[in-house]
Amino acid sequence: MATTTPVHPVDEVPPVRQLAAFGLQHVLAMYAGAVAVPLIVGGAMKLSPSDLAYLITADLLVCGIATLIQCVGFWRFGVRLPIMQGCTFAAVSPMVLIGTTGGGLPAIYGSVIVAGLAIVLLAPVFGRLLRFFPPLVTGTVILIIGVSLLPVAGNWAAGGVGAKDFGEPKNLGLALFVLLVVLGVQRFAPAFLSRIAVLIGIAVGLAVAIPFGFTDFSGVGDAHWLGVSTPFHFGAPSFHASAIVSMLVVALVTMTETTGDLIAVGEMTGRKVEARSLADGLRADGLSTVLGGVFNTFPYTAYAQNVGLVGMTRVRSRWVVATAGGILVLLGLLPKLGAVVAAIPAPVLGGAGLVMFGTVAASGLRTLAQVDFKDNHNLTVVAVSVAVGMLPVGVPTVYAKFPDWFQTVMNSGISAGCLTAILLNLLFNHLPSKAASATEADGLPGGGGEQTVEQPREEIV
Repeated sequence: MATTTPVHPVDEVPPVRQLAAFGLQHVLAMYAGAVAVPLIVGGAMKLSPSDLAYLITADLLVCGIATLIQCVGFWRFGVRLPIMQGCTFAAVSPMVLIGTTGGGLPAIYGSVIVAGLAIVLLAPVFGRLLRFFPPLVTGTVILIIGVSLLPVAGNWAAGGVGAKDFGEPKNLGLALFVLLVVLGVQRFAPAFLSRIAVLIGIAVGLAVAIPFGFTDFSGVGDAHWLGVSTPFHFGAPSFHASAIVSMLVVALVTMTETTGDLIAVGEMTGRKVEARSLADGLRADGLSTVLGGVFNTFPYTAYAQNVGLVGMTRVRSRWVVATAGGILVLLGLLPKLGAVVAAIPAPVLGGAGLVMFGTVAASGLRTLAQVDFKDNHNLTVVAVSVAVGMLPVGVPTVYAKFPDWFQTVMNSGISAGCLTAILLNLLFNHLPSKAASATEADGLPGGGGEQTVEQPREEIV
């Protein structure tokens, strides 16, 4: 009898019904974050409502294309894992500064295009750095990603930043209701339904929110049925040295963040990210960023929100996220559909976000469980990295007096914590210590080396 090669869960194609449900769930998990970047940048530049709407539809369109490139892939572009792509928040402050003082949207798009090309060129270099991401570093980074996202879910649960009724008990009550629905579905529903617990929680929360006046569908009537983003809608890109330098710093930050996200998804799906696949994923980021500059939107990166959803639902197929990319393309071409999704109240998303982002943090703890913390400095590495990563999250203005380039790097808790974990791991586990050198000189085995540190406890025993 002929035997068929088993298909890895990442490459499995679920039935169409499941693809649509799982894909929509991913879209809802990242939609608020995806549209936030064009809203913030456009609002700071005082763009007209029609221009703001154009930025949002362009963003959704390129989000979808970027996700398809990352999940499906072609040639050496795309990590081919369930990775959702969206605009990076690391670029918000520099882009607002460029847009308001340094040449407007054309200057932003010029710097974005250059940054995208730089990411494509630097991707193989980052790929060779994978050996500096052992479980000690990756677990710490995944933990920081999850914990740093929790305030986002908290703001949603309270009503959304800037909302007039922010923190009202009714908002938190709705978020708690959605959270309970998600947990109830996960615990008591059949296997298929438990995997779309977030989608069911959002749908039930929306159904409850409508009669209680949480929703506003007025934007649906004002939105057009069809909208196509054309290249350089706001004018030909202009290239300013200061804008390019600041966006290159952003590129390094997003590459660091994306590296952490790709490794996290590789751990969750059982398909370990190697040096070549990491370079392919970063190269897809760069190409998507170039497309963003051409099609009137911004730099792109892997979305940590959806990393949590992969871990929570245990649905590992990249074709599910590719379907989500297709839905985003539709939303970008059909603004009226996008307006319907945008009408989902923030507290509904907050209730679901608490589960998803907490799952990311828990996944980091699971990875750290592989690390030996006995008779070494690994606990210090984790402690200091988490502290540095949480500093800008807990005190957002802590670096307000520092130069712009420093703020760009350190105001992102993810990149700050990731850089700290890498440097401390190098300091404690790669550089030879005096004690180790002395014992080796006496003919005795040195302690604290990287192999001893990184092996699971069972192997060491």
